[in-house]
Amino acid sequence: MIREKLIEKQIGKTDFRWRSEEISRIEGLSDAVFGFAITLLVVSLEVPKTFSELANTMNGFGAFAISFVLLFLVWFNQHKFFRRYGLQDNVTLWLNAALLFVVLFYVYPLKFLFSFLVSKFTGGHGEIRLPNGNMEAMLENDGQMRTLMIIFGVGYLAVFGVFVLLHIHAYRKREQLELNTLERFDTVSSIQESSLNCLIAIISISLVYFGGARFSALAGLAYMLTGVVMTIHGSIMGARRRRLEQKSPEVLDAT
Repeated sequence: MIREKLIEKQIGKTDFRWRSEEISRIEGLSDAVFGFAITLLVVSLEVPKTFSELANTMNGFGAFAISFVLLFLVWFNQHKFFRRYGLQDNVTLWLNAALLFVVLFYVYPLKFLFSFLVSKFTGGHGEIRLPNGNMEAMLENDGQMRTLMIIFGVGYLAVFGVFVLLHIHAYRKREQLELNTLERFDTVSSIQESSLNCLIAIISISLVYFGGARFSALAGLAYMLTGVVMTIHGSIMGARRRRLEQKSPEVLDAT
């Protein structure tokens, strides 16, 4: 399993101590769900019988690649959470279940959105070839694009909202987990990162919900803020963390 290899090679491990190096039943179920979600990204693609069908199939590669990367990032963040905190209580179980529910529910909307965007960016007209060979527009009007952006935004908000709650739960158990000062700082930083992603999703949803279909493109561009916001936040928190590390060794002990 990929998770076992990551654990074996200590990938993703920093100076944040790992409290679990065993794959739990929760993670085993999660791996099955994420694997099924990735399967759903391609399950509708039949084995091409002609070169024309193969070329048409390859048109979906871009959307699949983007969707796969996004799902992998969600999975990897979940992997780091379980390695760092090793929580297996009821709250963690139900929050993780909510995460898996969102992942499964939003697989098709995720692929649909990026299939449409890739088609547009590669000079297409946002059309898809039906099994009977006819071409049909993926979206019939701007109102459908508005709805699609709201659906995507709600899913984005839900995923990072779950990560906010998971890390808040871990922080509340800081005494039980014996988190030292740096680990507590990193946990708060993770809460802030996920919260900022939630804020970006809220901004995007608000643009199309209150502004209408004409703001759909702007709502999509709102997610471009992610890189800028995460860079600024990482720079600020990184500087604070370095100052914390320079303090006396006692500050690193669990308190």
